[in-house]
Amino acid sequence: MRAAIDALAAALRAGLDPEADPPRSVVPVRHGQLLLMPAEWGRYAGVKIATVAPGNPSRGLSRIQGQYLLLDGETLTPLEVLDAVALTAVRTAAVSAVAVDALAEPDAARLVVFGAGPQARSHVEALRLVRPVSEIVVVGRDPGRARAFAAAVGGRVGSPSDVAGADLVACCTTACEPLFDGALLAPHATVVAVGSHEPEAREVDDETVRRSTVAVESRATALRESGDVIQAVRAGACSPGDLVGLAAAVRGEVKAAPDAPRLFKSVGMAWEDLVIAARSYEARESA
Repeated sequence: MRAAIDALAAALRAGLDPEADPPRSVVPVRHGQLLLMPAEWGRYAGVKIATVAPGNPSRGLSRIQGQYLLLDGETLTPLEVLDAVALTAVRTAAVSAVAVDALAEPDAARLVVFGAGPQARSHVEALRLVRPVSEIVVVGRDPGRARAFAAAVGGRVGSPSDVAGADLVACCTTACEPLFDGALLAPHATVVAVGSHEPEAREVDDETVRRSTVAVESRATALRESGDVIQAVRAGACSPGDLVGLAAAVRGEVKAAPDAPRLFKSVGMAWEDLVIAARSYEARESA
């Protein structure tokens, strides 16, 4: 996770432009979606072929499955095939940690996590690497899973109202409706929302967006795929011009308002998979 966070931040500082990423191809099928996510950066190209099957957890299978093909950027020769589930679990949390490191207060210690699945677990790991997290509150739909996850990470089970005392809030769910009341957020709080890449789904409400400095991986992608952003723009809670690009935040070109919450909305992008796959490949090649 530490290597993934460092690789993403280094690529953004080196000039990677998330706006140049090709759009994700999403093909609906009877039991979910087929996703195709190509990218090119530096000496590499690559493509993730993934599936999203909402009914899989009830069968004991992963909701997201797939493979990542890493290619040499010049010859387009295949170099390596990686497990897309493992790659996605790492990259999603790693990009959240990059955003938190750029936006959140240095002493942010109290974390509220919505969700109790693989992304919630990865986010606890990643955010602990960039901020001094000492208290964790878990909010989940399934009480048993929430208790088990809270015990595993040394936290406790709470409720949506716990965001009122949070320094950090991580939304790692498949929710289609807002998880908490944005009016409860403290002015110094930082929220990351990673649960969906669909215009009709959202984890945060208009009030969260209205109050916050809103950072996104790519403006164009957020306005195409992020229900949290699209619906808030439609409601007049923000305008497209208000959105802050993650690359600009990482490079220190823009700063969050000091007296307002910060929101990072991630939809997951192909450049993130490519950067981490390349770092993984180079680490094995040099071993």
